[in-house]
Amino acid sequence: MSRERAYRILILGGYGHFGARIAQALVAHAGAHLIVAGRDLARAQASANGLAQRGPASAEGACVDAGDPQLTTILRSLAIDLVIHTAGPFQQQSYHVAQACIDAGAHYVDLADGRQFVAGIVDLDAAARGRGVLIVSGASTVPALSAAVIDHYRDRFAAITDIAVGITPGNRTPRGLSTVESVLSYCGKPLQRWQNGRWQRVYGWQDLHRVRYPRLGWRWFATCDVPDLALFPQRYGASGSVRFHAGLELAVIQFSLWLMSWLSRWRLVSSWLPAAPALKHASEWVMGWGSDAGGMHVDIAGRDTDGRQRTLRWILTAFRGHGPQIPCVAAIVIARKLMHGELSTSGATPCLDLMTLAEFDATVQGLDIGWREEWS
Repeated sequence: MSRERAYRILILGGYGHFGARIAQALVAHAGAHLIVAGRDLARAQASANGLAQRGPASAEGACVDAGDPQLTTILRSLAIDLVIHTAGPFQQQSYHVAQACIDAGAHYVDLADGRQFVAGIVDLDAAARGRGVLIVSGASTVPALSAAVIDHYRDRFAAITDIAVGITPGNRTPRGLSTVESVLSYCGKPLQRWQNGRWQRVYGWQDLHRVRYPRLGWRWFATCDVPDLALFPQRYGASGSVRFHAGLELAVIQFSLWLMSWLSRWRLVSSWLPAAPALKHASEWVMGWGSDAGGMHVDIAGRDTDGRQRTLRWILTAFRGHGPQIPCVAAIVIARKLMHGELSTSGATPCLDLMTLAEFDATVQGLDIGWREEWS
């Protein structure tokens, strides 16, 4: 009796902060063969060896550079079914990896949170449909989870007027250079936000305000640029505002970014990106402060089916350092569906309608992650 071919998944950045978590989740599936890929073959192979001991999926390491001009040839030679791209930041990247997947006939999922990158993936839709592959961008906390939350409660509203999303990681959460670069890419830079029924200019890491979380207490938040700002006004017909803010646990770091944003806004600093390595190193000096607890909130305001004005605040909290698993969940869910033939969609799309809140909840079972809803 012949053995069924394993589903071959290549994880770019597979030994990084998010790639390693995705690999650890998918190695539990006997029908998978994981290829942990990155620029450092020794690290990739060491990570794969560790996964192989957890089984039952098989794993191997590979030296693969996301920018390799021969990436299509590499994917074909490895007979890849799915590429999960975790090697950010995506704000400055092209669609080279996604296009290589289309040319190689492989599905593609990334963890991008860059507004233009995620929203612009639809430019590849015709090519992806022509090859019968699924190209997904933004399989991360935003817009995948934020949209799943709104979709879950959407039927409770006859009309949605305002949406506000916020994310706050614990200070002890590990942060890679790509994460720091993503944060700095829009520090003090102008961005367009749907506000009071029209597009208005705001600035990254400004608009300081506080939000109180159960068990976490008060945290400061500021404006950030994410795909939700571009996608949600039309998707949900929000007549008022769609906002996104991020909050760091330590006020000293939050206020430092706020001050840096003014230097950039006043054009005294053209870009903070060159300082990313130094600022990452500086942030590690205070890694022992604060906690490993983080959270997320989604506020939905509008008119309910009885015509009353209602506001929902959905609040997620994560403890024991489990917060970094949250951006990985959508990619895990989609990979499982593709592997088991439960997702036959083709085309290129932001990560919308591909993960439900129930699927997210099922995937984080066993972790110290929970959520509650508050209506007013």
